[in-house]
Formats: sequence, structure tokens, C-alpha cells
Amino acid sequence: MPGRDVAGKVTMAQVREIAQAKMEDLNAIDIDAAAEMIKGSARSMGLEVME
Repeated sequence: MPGRDVAGKVTMAQVREIAQAKMEDLNAIDIDAAAEMIKGSARSMGLEVME
């Protein structure tokens, strides 16, 4: 994104792994929805999500 530094990179496999671990804390109906929430959080923290 313009004007933003990339703090690091995560893969979708890592995002799904985090979502699986945090599933009970998230307000998501399935792992895919949880992964999207984690992906959004990662991007807001300056991480690049590698598809």
C-alpha cells in the first residue's frame, strides 16, 4: 500500500493456522470466516498476506 511500510509477511497457511488456534475467541461461523478476520488484522498491523 502506498505510504505504508511492510512489517513482515505471512502466508495464507499461517493465517489459517492462527485462525484455527483462535477460533473459540473469534465471532466466526467457520474457519474461512475466521481466516478472513485474521487476514484483516494482519494487514492492519502492516503484514503482507501472501495468497
